Amino acid sequence: MKHPDDDELFNRLEAEMADTPAAPAAAVVDLDKHRAAREKVTDAESADPTAPVMVDQPTVTAVGPGYLGRLAAAQRRAVVPVWLRSLAELRTAAAWVARHYAHSVGYHALRAPVYALRLTLQAPSGAARFVGGTMRWVADREGEPVRLATVRREDAAEYLKLSRQRDGRVRLRTLVAVLAMFTGLGAALAIYVLAPDWLQALSVGAVVLALGAAGRRADAPVIHRAVELPTAVKLTSDIVLRALGSLGIPAINQAQAKGRDGFEFTAPITRDGPGWQAEGNLPYGVTVTDVIERRDRLASGLRRPLGCVWPEAVPDEHTGHLVLWVGDQDMNKAKKPKWPLLTAGSVDLFKPVAYGTDQRGRWVEVTLMYIAGIIGAIPRMGKTFLLRLLLLIAALDPRAELHTYDMKGTGDLDPVGNAVSHRHAAGDDDEAILYCLNDWRALREELRRRTKVIRSLPRDICPESKVTSQLADKRSLGLHPIVIGVDECQVLFEHPEHGKEFEEIGTDLVKRGPATGIVLLLATQRPDAKALPTGISANASARWCLKVMGQLENDMVLGTSAYKRGVRATMFAWGDKGIHYFVGEGSDARIVSSVYVDAPGADGIAARARRIREKAGLLSGYALGEAPEPVASGYDLLADILAVVPADEPKAWSETVVARLAELREDVYSGWDAESLAAALKPHGVETVQIGRRVDGKVVNRRGIVRAHIAAAVAERDGKRDAG
Repeated sequence: MKHPDDDELFNRLEAEMADTPAAPAAAVVDLDKHRAAREKVTDAESADPTAPVMVDQPTVTAVGPGYLGRLAAAQRRAVVPVWLRSLAELRTAAAWVARHYAHSVGYHALRAPVYALRLTLQAPSGAARFVGGTMRWVADREGEPVRLATVRREDAAEYLKLSRQRDGRVRLRTLVAVLAMFTGLGAALAIYVLAPDWLQALSVGAVVLALGAAGRRADAPVIHRAVELPTAVKLTSDIVLRALGSLGIPAINQAQAKGRDGFEFTAPITRDGPGWQAEGNLPYGVTVTDVIERRDRLASGLRRPLGCVWPEAVPDEHTGHLVLWVGDQDMNKAKKPKWPLLTAGSVDLFKPVAYGTDQRGRWVEVTLMYIAGIIGAIPRMGKTFLLRLLLLIAALDPRAELHTYDMKGTGDLDPVGNAVSHRHAAGDDDEAILYCLNDWRALREELRRRTKVIRSLPRDICPESKVTSQLADKRSLGLHPIVIGVDECQVLFEHPEHGKEFEEIGTDLVKRGPATGIVLLLATQRPDAKALPTGISANASARWCLKVMGQLENDMVLGTSAYKRGVRATMFAWGDKGIHYFVGEGSDARIVSSVYVDAPGADGIAARARRIREKAGLLSGYALGEAPEPVASGYDLLADILAVVPADEPKAWSETVVARLAELREDVYSGWDAESLAAALKPHGVETVQIGRRVDGKVVNRRGIVRAHIAAAVAERDGKRDAG
């Protein structure tokens, strides 16, 4: 039975829809939704507790930016493709196309006589097929099944109609066949009598080849492919939805169980480089990270190798916006373009340099200046090769001064070290550790010198208070690039005696070095808090992470919360050698496959870099056979402080201590200040303190040392109760 309130409800809805100009003319009204929108609640602050309050607006109002606002925020597609805007990529593409078609032409040209022989042998079979096919066509054999079906139905009228149609076709086709036969014979006779020999041979050859083509078998092709193309199934929406449904994510499965897709495509599936790209929104509450965690199951659902499937998040979008790129080939098996620097060329470290390719085969560049970088991975994943590649790039800038340390001791960095390095050592023995420590101390002093030089330069020459390519060219300023590469850096930072000093100097180089032209690159196979001290890992601006096993190692290399954001180097397979996440050149983390340079290739590049330096007169240090400058006479900072601060003086200002130390050992302590003293004491576990003294009737507070703290540090170090 119809209730009177229903009429009232329909009247109200009709009036509201008529008053709403933006409502479409053919809109479908959801009555349940409108009833729910009119649920009444009581206003707690109203004087009348029975006064109703509307929860939802009675009319649909436009929300969000208008058309012009959306137009202003729209992302324009590039008019010129990326590969056309890069001269290097254009040359690479053009060279590849030229080589591809030159190979195809040469391949088939060499086999042309074999193709002709095969067609000649198949010509009799082709002639028989031609004659038989012609006779069947003349006899209208293609209509015979229809006529036989009519006979089986005993439909006399239809059969007579089909018979008359066949008779007409046969008469016409017989006439055509006879005319064609006489025309062909006449043309053949004319060519035989009148045409020159070359035209006769050409005509006979064409007929024989045509008959041979007609006689070929489906399972025995005459011409084979010059290039075997990889077989890759086209990515379709059905395949994507099937794969997402196989992940076991409840929200997706529930949506698909109710007849929905469980994934909202926001763009057509298109070709993107050597693969397919699908883009869209996951269900509410499902993030891209949930999909990345199940990458192996996603690859199974797509029926593609694991190295072909790369789900990615979009930084500028919400966390449920998925970009799925599916390659034609496994990334670690796909053929990479030739590295431009493999056989020729030099480098300006202040400009981007290609060092690898992304999943789509496009070059990825890195700028080695103004950064401090860390490389982390489990063993045998290509960490050392990546570090050596970056050092080879640095070596191709003749201005760069390289300091290379192979703490693993296997000689992987020897191609660079022996050819161009200013300082180089391999191994973890005491001699190598001391050699490295003395070099790092000298580098810290060089850092301090550079800061003073930069501060003294006019603002028009050094406007941003950092080293530029123009300043690096001026050898008189001594601001040339310095690149320090350390493999297995945990050997230095975990050293029982000098580890704290290495950490203190390394942290200083990471924080202040980039602006002064000093670059520190550290590689480790155990990325934890000991191998990568917090002060270094937190301030590194460039990060390369190959395969790691856990979230902690992932975030130590790629930065805090990288794992939660979906940047996970744990998803790489054991076969993904050299494939890594790169963070630093731009804001987004990118998956990169670094250029593979083996030992002979590294020797060749290093030899070329050495020749460039020899021509420029810039070869120095270890590569030139020069021994490092002798270190100042052995000294003990703690013992020297105890010597210049008598026992009856329990505290002393740092300025006073530094002045006395300079008098004691001028060659060692000359130029030290209070900050230098504090930095030198820090590795020994001694902190400077605030010391107040009365000067001219006023209390003056300055940083200084407590002699008892120095004595305690010496006692702890030497294992004695009393150090004097």
